Amino acid sequence: MKAPINVLVAMAASATSAFAANGAQADEPGILCWAFMGFCAVIIAGQLVPAAMLVIGAAKALVGKQETVKGRAIGS
Repeated sequence: MKAPINVLVAMAASATSAFAANGAQADEPGILCWAFMGFCAVIIAGQLVPAAMLVIGAAKALVGKQETVKGRAIGS
């Protein structure tokens, strides 16, 4: 009964070195960092389409002809 416990302790003691550093340095961004930045880029790119439509619509309203409304003005 003592042998399986010794084997488990020996395996657990030797397993700690398996979780050592993987070679990535502190100044290198990991895959999660790149995934987060990619997700942010997708959100920003998605917001550019409605913003461009709004700017184009505002430019057309400023440059385009103004329509005259026939009839009385409100308040007069």
